[in-house]
Amino acid sequence: MAGRVEGKVAFITGAAHGQGRSHAIRLAQEGADIIAVDLCQDYDTVGYPMGTEEELDQTVKSVEALDRRAVKVVADVRDPNALKAAFETGIAELGHVDVICANAGIAAYATEQTRQHYIDVLNVNLVGVINTVMAGLPHLPRGGSIIVTGSLAALLKGGLGSGSAYTLAKRSLVPFVQTTAAAVANEMIRVNGVHPTNCNTNLLQNDDLYKLFRPDLENPTKEDATPAFMTLQQMPVPWIEPEDISEMVLFLASDASRYVTGQFIAVDAGGTLKTLE
Repeated sequence: MAGRVEGKVAFITGAAHGQGRSHAIRLAQEGADIIAVDLCQDYDTVGYPMGTEEELDQTVKSVEALDRRAVKVVADVRDPNALKAAFETGIAELGHVDVICANAGIAAYATEQTRQHYIDVLNVNLVGVINTVMAGLPHLPRGGSIIVTGSLAALLKGGLGSGSAYTLAKRSLVPFVQTTAAAVANEMIRVNGVHPTNCNTNLLQNDDLYKLFRPDLENPTKEDATPAFMTLQQMPVPWIEPEDISEMVLFLASDASRYVTGQFIAVDAGGTLKTLE
């Protein structure tokens, strides 16, 4: 029985670990070949580790273990020329690209936010997504799919810290998805996004975020922050797993979503319901 994305090629940023790796593996399980892209470099403004080249290699091995092809590309989403070259590299080996997952993202939780914190987060989470989509659009065929990673923070009244660059970037992706979807709808290319709630990756599980959620403690632990994390969801869970997001990405990548476009779908364990209270 053919997989749900059999014969498709997916270009995924932030593929070294976390949600990006999960998306790569899930799409490969359903028949897709993968162009796995990551910067593989830490940021001075981010207090948790980024994906490494060794982790990106492991993503490729995991895809190949599923009898699918994978191309590894180390590239910076902040650099449009690097992304253009990444698409060309992947297409030269795999022949085409049908799905774009603009997933790469960072968060800077430092108490004292500098200009560089603001610049780095916006450049990756907003400009990097736009760069990825613009570099890939010329290559997408009729029926292609673009999937952008947003955040529940875009929907919450206060976002993730009042006035944070993270919240601004994720909120700005909503009109970007809508206007881009409208621009390419006549070509039957669809553009959608996913708003995850707390997701069990390094972006959530780090000391800086524990402090943000538990400012009453000097050195809060994961266990200290877990009850606070639970307050963001209506369902009684502190977070969801990357694989939970990958199921929605799979749907949006597959032909089952052929008439779904211009949407942001929240995979949030009821987090959006909190806005109704």
